[in-house]
Amino acid sequence: PDTPGVAMPESSEEPDLGAADPAVMAALAGYRDRTIGAASVLAALAKSRLLVPVVAVLDKAETTAGGARVEKSSHMATVSTTGRDGRRGLLAFTSLESLRRWRPDARPVPAPAPAVAAAALDEGADAVVVDLAGPVQFAIENRDLQALSERWTGSE
Repeated sequence: PDTPGVAMPESSEEPDLGAADPAVMAALAGYRDRTIGAASVLAALAKSRLLVPVVAVLDKAETTAGGARVEKSSHMATVSTTGRDGRRGLLAFTSLESLRRWRPDARPVPAPAPAVAAAALDEGADAVVVDLAGPVQFAIENRDLQALSERWTGSE
């Protein structure tokens, strides 16, 4: 997990029930089937909400006289992954279902996809990895990550 501090603005005029955006899922399915390219997925993501996982990270624990480990302090942190090439990607998910498939105990923080891209760049990540555990994994990196982040205005 990353250190805390990624400002993930919550989007929401309507209650977010955690469902995936149908346009994003259709674009990801087309990408998987090689009927559309990454640009179409990025266009769909640019208008959507992603869920950024936040998990508890143990800072300090003690062992009792009986041998039980007791948590003394912890903090919440966003999660990133490191690829074989050493590059780091911030994790994000299209739905509660895809997030739970990866890690059932993670807390979802909803944010517009452009805000997620901006936060990843602010934290020095090289990519945003969408739906790490499927159904379709998609990485936003390089110029695409920068372009998506530039759509974030803070007023969405």
